[in-house]
Amino acid sequence: MTAPPLERLINELSKLPGVGTKTATRLAYHVLRRPAADAEALAEALVDVKTKIFRCGTCNNLTDIDPCAICSDPRRDPSVVCVVEEAYNIPTVESTRDFRGLYHVLMGALSPLRGVGPEEIDVRGLVERATKGGVREVILATNPNVEGEATAHFVAEQLRPLGIRVTRLAFGLPVGGDLEYADQVTMAKALEGRREM
Repeated sequence: MTAPPLERLINELSKLPGVGTKTATRLAYHVLRRPAADAEALAEALVDVKTKIFRCGTCNNLTDIDPCAICSDPRRDPSVVCVVEEAYNIPTVESTRDFRGLYHVLMGALSPLRGVGPEEIDVRGLVERATKGGVREVILATNPNVEGEATAHFVAEQLRPLGIRVTRLAFGLPVGGDLEYADQVTMAKALEGRREM
């Protein structure tokens, strides 16, 4: 029989995505073994993230200042906007150190089966940003799945009347991969996105 406070912690940890009961139990016992100051720091970090983080008024990135650090960085190119589905996609693009433009977070992707329509994602905010002028290219970096493709096409259609260049990330074979492991869709995208050498 597990003590009620420990059981409560295990129950709460198991609600996290990708954390089952066994992992939640290991994490709970780890917290129990650590000094009280570590548990207090973890609790404080959890409270801070819920009370001090909000959406940037410009791009919808998660931030503690408005506009966010990316939108307010004068070294960034405001004429190029990379559109992502969620704020957690931004660090992946940033890790390349190649993109120096701004972002727009849609806060989701179109998914009729889950009841996510055009009203539930922030395409309107993107169109408003583009309408104000200064945006010359929008890069669609939505996920390479059915929902991401549908979202990319919808966003492109909304931007088309503005005459802005709309591009899509290339998809295909991973660097260092073998052709024999490529599935049909990946291979088709790789052929479609081929370029001059």
